Amino acid sequence: MATDTLDNRTGRGGAQGLRRLLLDNGALSALVVLVAALALLSGDFLTTQNLLNVGVQAAVTAILAFGVTFVIVSAGIDLSVGSVAALSATVLAWSATSEGVPVWLAVLMAVATGIACGLVNGVLVSYGKLPPFIATLAMLSVGRGLSLVISQGSPIAFPDSVSHLGDTLGGRLPVPVLVMIGAGLLTALVLSRSYIGRSMYAIGGNEEAARLSGLRVKRQKLVIYALSGLFAAVAGIVLASRLSSAQPQAAQGYELDAIAAVVIGGASLSGGVGKASGTLIGALILAVLRNGLNLLSVSAFWQQVVIGVVIALAVLLDTLRRKAGAAPGAAGGKAGAGPKGPGAMKLAVAAVCLAAVIGAGYLLNPGSSGSAKPKLGMSLSTLNNPFFVQMKAGAQAEAKAEGIDLTVTDAQNDASQQANQIQNFTGSGMKSIIVNPVDSDAVGPAVRGANKADIPVIAADRGVNKAETATLVASDNAAGGRLAARTLGEKLGGKGRIAVLQGTAGTSVSRERGAGFTEGLKAYPGIEVVARQPADFDRTKGLDVMTNLLQSHPDVTGVFAENDEMALGAVKALGDRAGSAVAVVGFDGTPDGVKAVAAGTLYASVAQQPEELGRIAVRNAVLATRGKKPDSAVKVPVKVVTRENAAAFS
Repeated sequence: MATDTLDNRTGRGGAQGLRRLLLDNGALSALVVLVAALALLSGDFLTTQNLLNVGVQAAVTAILAFGVTFVIVSAGIDLSVGSVAALSATVLAWSATSEGVPVWLAVLMAVATGIACGLVNGVLVSYGKLPPFIATLAMLSVGRGLSLVISQGSPIAFPDSVSHLGDTLGGRLPVPVLVMIGAGLLTALVLSRSYIGRSMYAIGGNEEAARLSGLRVKRQKLVIYALSGLFAAVAGIVLASRLSSAQPQAAQGYELDAIAAVVIGGASLSGGVGKASGTLIGALILAVLRNGLNLLSVSAFWQQVVIGVVIALAVLLDTLRRKAGAAPGAAGGKAGAGPKGPGAMKLAVAAVCLAAVIGAGYLLNPGSSGSAKPKLGMSLSTLNNPFFVQMKAGAQAEAKAEGIDLTVTDAQNDASQQANQIQNFTGSGMKSIIVNPVDSDAVGPAVRGANKADIPVIAADRGVNKAETATLVASDNAAGGRLAARTLGEKLGGKGRIAVLQGTAGTSVSRERGAGFTEGLKAYPGIEVVARQPADFDRTKGLDVMTNLLQSHPDVTGVFAENDEMALGAVKALGDRAGSAVAVVGFDGTPDGVKAVAAGTLYASVAQQPEELGRIAVRNAVLATRGKKPDSAVKVPVKVVTRENAAAFS
């Protein structure tokens, strides 16, 4: 009888132990199941090279997430890490190249920038009494804005000595993975073996109890947010090193990935729970998902759905774990009233610091002086693309020559923000509006408002649907796509296997370039398109997507990218094969693209002459303001940039 009871208890204990093991290690279990499933679905997944690729692609997110772990364990949140990463990398590249600062000092300046941003977050949270969400959201905007101001919206070449951080050791072991491992070990050491680490858990478990027990909570939070800024700076340097350039809009949205990785790894948003190993597993899950879905050629729309479901399940797991008693219990007792707020002097200092940052932005990028010149408004879809930066330069040069006050705004690829900008132009007395639509349909209602106000609208590069425009000034994207197909087809001799990197899904420019390329490729039946994947016109995504595609299709002989940024990412992924074994054709003829063509790594680029496009758009807008009717459509010819004629485009 006693033996039976013991056996029953043992059985129950074993079942409970298994249940507890699954709950406490849900992220690891999910990673194992995910890897097994992808290994079955794709024979290319479990190769050594592909697993290294997963590690590299997880590195930046993981490093950011390690810093965010400190904040979340202490019951805070940091939404600014993506912007801080971009700002730190921009400071490094700008100081080392434009200002001639020694590279070692530029690296220190970049790291100091990250720490300074973290300290500002800590001051606003601890002494300014701002909620962490609001304080770090403000830093997200300030950091991204300063990055754009410093770089003027253009990528900045990264010093070669620092770019080695994005390379490999011995041709096999990626340096970003080593940095990620080092950051993980440091995080684990801080959390488990240091006074500040124990303070994080205490503050996250019960901040008031921690204060009453003698912890200097405000000072500890300064250190916590400074650590987050430090890790963000390191992540930004690693990311820029992989791309050999600092992108002012790099790491956009990475803060959400970092938070997701921490939560997936088992940390509680309520604070007091979290560890470095869990965060690493969370980052790997996200990287494995994206890598595997690329290999399986899953639609980008469904990729977002899958990742969202994984995050939701992770939060559900956290709830179940706490209900099961897996998480440490919170300290008992009611929390007393919070500590007294900072004095007026401290609030004044915080306000002065914030005003200084805003003032510096105005000094570095002064606005319109309110002159009596005729005013034109120009809304560009984005200034995170060298093509549109060149269009802006051409428009400004023409406006200066015509004596026109031109206001240029950046919609940041947000159709609703662009609609707001056009409405603002309509209500501010603009004589004419130039719009480069984020989406041809979405911009229609706002343009119709300008039509009602009798303000002529010039469409640039892309048309406007369901509204009247005085003229459309554009390159023929479809013709450019056909020209790219002919260029690549002739280079490959009419035979080969190629991959296509598409732009942002759903945008008219991506549709037109893709349709033109597909039509032009019909003349070369011996060429097979083995993969089409979106990379959102982004160099980083172009690098990652192309790296993933090479695992499934290592025998590709050609690549067509719908813009030069993705093409340059593909060149980076191909390494020595670019320009020799694999021909890569881009689109836009940006300065970086032309340089790559001249160097022989990029075979060709379809150049749209964006500066000329900007000039013609302003010229036609001026005609419209003077009561003259411009032509209904003005086509700016496209040209193919090759190594032979690249000097003419430099």
